[in-house]
Amino acid sequence: MSDNTTWEQERATLLGRRISDLGLTIRGSRVERLIDRLYAELAAKSIAYRPAVYLSDQWGCPDATPLIGVPFYLVDERLERIEAEMSAGVEDDVEAMRYLRHECGHAINYAFCLYERPEWRSTFGPFSRPYRERYRTDPFSREYVRHILGWYAQKHPDEDFAESFAVWLTPGLDWRREYAGWPALAKLEYVDRVMREIGSLMPEAPTPTYEDLPVEAMHYTIADHYAESDDRVPIEDPRQFDNDLRRIFVSVDDAPQGEPAKWFMQRHYREIVSRISYWTGEGPSVVRSLIDHLALRATDLDLRVAGLEAATLIELTAFGTAVVMNHRYTHTLGRTSREGRAVAGQI
Repeated sequence: MSDNTTWEQERATLLGRRISDLGLTIRGSRVERLIDRLYAELAAKSIAYRPAVYLSDQWGCPDATPLIGVPFYLVDERLERIEAEMSAGVEDDVEAMRYLRHECGHAINYAFCLYERPEWRSTFGPFSRPYRERYRTDPFSREYVRHILGWYAQKHPDEDFAESFAVWLTPGLDWRREYAGWPALAKLEYVDRVMREIGSLMPEAPTPTYEDLPVEAMHYTIADHYAESDDRVPIEDPRQFDNDLRRIFVSVDDAPQGEPAKWFMQRHYREIVSRISYWTGEGPSVVRSLIDHLALRATDLDLRVAGLEAATLIELTAFGTAVVMNHRYTHTLGRTSREGRAVAGQI
């Protein structure tokens, strides 16, 4: 029996199991090592507080609760493999630490109720501002730090603080030099002042409840976790991108020996989805819905690849990014998170 066959069987079995029954734990996993690194970074900055970390369905910090949720798949290599297949990639240590520092910023904000301070509000904005899953960004703005994808600090004052904290915490980063001359520097200097003030304090550390969705409360299967959401690029007429596809690819008459466009997209599927998702800040399910549609239409039109493969890949990715960004700005800007702000630090 081949390794692929063995994996497909194991994968099918895992997809049918409830997450709460898997016995997942942070202890002994790479997540434990990453948490130790986070706590060491806090110690290096003379911060005594250590936010509790637990396994959940995604990165996040429950609203106004100083807890850090970490995706359950990061503690099991088999589940990481499934995540990589389903979501076009999985976080390496560098990316995971970015998220941990960001969520730590939320936890500290909530633990010390910093968002209630007048100076916090004057620096970052009102914490009560509506929290929207999709938001307009200004890539040219220097009023915000840049840390994780999608110019995330521009999403909400709470995210602005968390991103500023994450930059401030990052080891080896000279943030004063990096942001010299930027209005964002004032935010970093605020974080620096406040952390010096509260560094020795130890607020109460809560433990996750079932409302915070720890893995013990995830009584659904892994397949359910990855079930397609209703969040898709709206395509009312399947022909609406046909002319765009004809500009990226060519007809079979023009390149009879060319690789079918569908095969090309299948070969580069993970790269295309991950790059578009990264630059737009959209979840993989939205991007996959677009790429799957384009592959289907390319097959119906019998389109082929002609010219340099790299140039075709760049043009297809650029086109997909433009479509997803327009979807982001024109269709659901008024939408809030699934529970208002129930998961404020949701990535």
